[in-house]
Amino acid sequence: MSTTAVRTRGRVRRGAGLGLVAWLAGIVFFLPVAWMALTSFHSEEDAATNPPSFTAALTLDGYREFFGAGGASPWPSLINSTVASVASVLLVLLLALPAAYALSVRPVKRWTDVLFFFLSTKMLPVVAGLLPIYLFAKNTGMLDNIWLLVLLYTSMNLPIAVWMMHSFLSEIPVAVIEAARIDGARLPTVLARVVAPMALPGIAATALICFIFSWNELLFARVLTGVVAETAPVFLTGFITSQGLFLAKVCAASLVVSLPVLAAGFAAQDRLVQGLSLGAVK
Repeated sequence: MSTTAVRTRGRVRRGAGLGLVAWLAGIVFFLPVAWMALTSFHSEEDAATNPPSFTAALTLDGYREFFGAGGASPWPSLINSTVASVASVLLVLLLALPAAYALSVRPVKRWTDVLFFFLSTKMLPVVAGLLPIYLFAKNTGMLDNIWLLVLLYTSMNLPIAVWMMHSFLSEIPVAVIEAARIDGARLPTVLARVVAPMALPGIAATALICFIFSWNELLFARVLTGVVAETAPVFLTGFITSQGLFLAKVCAASLVVSLPVLAAGFAAQDRLVQGLSLGAVK
């Protein structure tokens, strides 16, 4: 057998092995979600059995409880989460794009130190800044205000957004930007009509990750909101009680709250893969 054939067969075997590992990893990550979805369609008595009963009768009681049959409606909380997440993502992109441009296409002095400073802000435990932020919100009358969450989520996601978009914008040919500037385009025009379209996959990936972080945030929303600005994760915790059975209702609520993130990820999966793979192959 020739050397080329041996190498080809080796590559095929390695590819098959990696494919099998990927499928196994996907199944491992999918099984808890599938179990949660199945449990959400069971009654509380069947959901509490150990081991879980996969042949139990299906019911929509958990979803009826979530959508207000037994108490408060989830729609205000879902709307608050949508407003806080979408508004913060838009602000993050508006601020991160020119910052990443200044650090990649037009690098400032000691730009590596600037990037490290951005990253260092994520090293502080979130709970360490909770009390000062709470006192600030209380003294300024911003408690239970959705726009406080928008500002917090923007500040929390901005460092990671600048880091991600810096790597994406570094792949844009400088000659294209120089040509636009020679034609008389000013910085806002360059960012809007040259940089943004070329970095669209990276921008989509950054926006999706920031949206996920904002949508899933619980600690600040739990402490700084009450009734008016309550978000979906906070509403979800209300189904956990010290008495009675609640597993089916929690699974139903978790599945519904996860749907916007899953839908956004599915809709932007092509852009996400393109954005996260930029610069991976030279």
